[in-house]
Amino acid sequence: MRIVVLIKQVPDTTDVKIDPVTNTLKREGVVSIINPFDMYAIEEALRVKEKMGEGEVVVITMGPPQAEVALREAISMGCDRAILLSDRKFAGSDTWATSYTLSRAIEKLGDCSIVFCGKQASDGDTAQVGPGISTHLNIPQVTYVKKIEKIDKNSAVVERMTEEGYDVVETPIPALFTVVKEINEPRLPSLKGKMKAKKAEIVVWKAEDLGCEPDKIGLDGSPTRVVKIFTPPPRGGGRVLSGEPEDVAKELAELLKKDIVG
Repeated sequence: MRIVVLIKQVPDTTDVKIDPVTNTLKREGVVSIINPFDMYAIEEALRVKEKMGEGEVVVITMGPPQAEVALREAISMGCDRAILLSDRKFAGSDTWATSYTLSRAIEKLGDCSIVFCGKQASDGDTAQVGPGISTHLNIPQVTYVKKIEKIDKNSAVVERMTEEGYDVVETPIPALFTVVKEINEPRLPSLKGKMKAKKAEIVVWKAEDLGCEPDKIGLDGSPTRVVKIFTPPPRGGGRVLSGEPEDVAKELAELLKKDIVG
């Protein structure tokens, strides 16, 4: 069984910078980490492999050369090998172009039973890439997975988190799962894992290696664009009401009435 984990290197929340020309996040020279939700995806992939007693876990990311650091961290946790999709032609990809490119990598890899993703990336919060990949691959998807109850080579039964509780979903394999933090507790890298990661070969695939259609990748292949990024203006000063609760309630009601009715 081959399990693929898709991760993303994102800027540390304390070091976010925006390119004023392209209106995109600056990634070169910025302190970066593995997207927090992707850590849970890595852990769950490793647990499924251990439960199955066979197979391999392949971790893939798309980004600049510095994203190799994130891949090595994933290997130190226990992933078997890593692939970096890095090409200037990928620059500026929105969620559609990103999901297309990642799906091409999974197709090139071949024979994938399960694809794990974090539910969303901390630098975009769209939660669109995972579902987009499943659409490109034409395989079932289950989002917001909080528990895998049963899994084998043919099917899986999972708990999917909802606002009211959770759904129990059965799906055939191959399938794609996006996971939430409630699913597990990511392990720490072992000394053996760190040594393996240090020596590991990181395979790099470019657009030509994936056979990508030029009009479906990067900025030119992105149907959405970031037109403007700005900080919302600060709120004006509020008004503090004081007095007895009954009097404050009446005053507040009058103020709200004036606001609504005019």
